[in-house]
Amino acid sequence: MVTRGILITGGLGDIGLAVAHAFAAEGANLLLLDLREDDGRVAADLQASGAAMVLSRAVDVADESALAGAVALAVERFGALDVIVNIAGMMLYKPIAELAAADWRRLLDVNLVGAALLTGHGLRVMRRGGCIVNIASIHARRTSPLVAPYAAAKAALVSLTRSAAIEGKPLGIRVNAILPGAVDTAMLRASPNIRSGAEVVDPADLGVPQDIAAITRFLASDGASFITGEDIVADGGRMGRL
Repeated sequence: MVTRGILITGGLGDIGLAVAHAFAAEGANLLLLDLREDDGRVAADLQASGAAMVLSRAVDVADESALAGAVALAVERFGALDVIVNIAGMMLYKPIAELAAADWRRLLDVNLVGAALLTGHGLRVMRRGGCIVNIASIHARRTSPLVAPYAAAKAALVSLTRSAAIEGKPLGIRVNAILPGAVDTAMLRASPNIRSGAEVVDPADLGVPQDIAAITRFLASDGASFITGEDIVADGGRMGRL
């Protein structure tokens, strides 16, 4: 079996770590990008779970040169880059009337532009059979107050997924998106909408990071070789109810 090279942004977050462990189980090489640096414990844990090699870099996904360096590092150390998982994201809770241009730019840079730049790198360097998975959000379809830049960026990320799938098809590279609903993460628990009760999540509709990781690994597998350009909702059926 070929050892695959996997790059994950937001790799030290709740979903990022779950995705990393899912790929570690297949013995993959992992490069985790996050705003903070791993102190070594995450890498050791992932290697104990089966990862062949684990690298971690502190990177702001809005930094184009840092992303280029990360891709070059993955190709150099792993021999190839086979999978990119764009997870890095942030939210800002403000009414549209109070948002400044800097707010919009920062949210779009982190939630959209970083993924777009990595997608471009992926289409340039990944070998046939490569795969990009973008972690978007159900906010791309239905949203709530105070998160307009986040929702707009995630909707654009879904659109980017479709465009990249079209351009990636002749190269043998698939691109798909996952739209998680409420997932038990630090970001969800920190939400003012959740804390205030403005948004209520039924415990039956609350997923765990491993749910998203399982879908990610499937989309990056041979079993999903006929799936590209899709945005898959994973919200426990919450959005589908009348």
